[in-house]
Amino acid sequence: MLREFYFGKINPFERGNRKAAEQLEIVHKIDAEERYFASKMSAEDCQRFKELSNLYSELAESGESELFAYGYSLGALTMIDVMNEAKFIIHRRRPFDRPEDTVE
Repeated sequence: MLREFYFGKINPFERGNRKAAEQLEIVHKIDAEERYFASKMSAEDCQRFKELSNLYSELAESGESELFAYGYSLGALTMIDVMNEAKFIIHRRRPFDRPEDTVE
């Protein structure tokens, strides 16, 4: 898996989405509402409304990237901890055992 990730065969942004149909329906509803309000607004208000919408999108994207970074770090730290535990299991000792208590 790491090699596939390294060579670009796995892209974290291309994750499977089980709720794609539900989300697409919501996107269509949002688009319809935005069009409705835009038709009722002046050109200046419409422009400001679009800018507001873009700000919401930027906020959501920054939240997604922070969440990805946190999740990735948490996963990496978990694997480091698992590998350290594996060393103790393989050598039949615990972190606080003395070296002379090791069974090999």
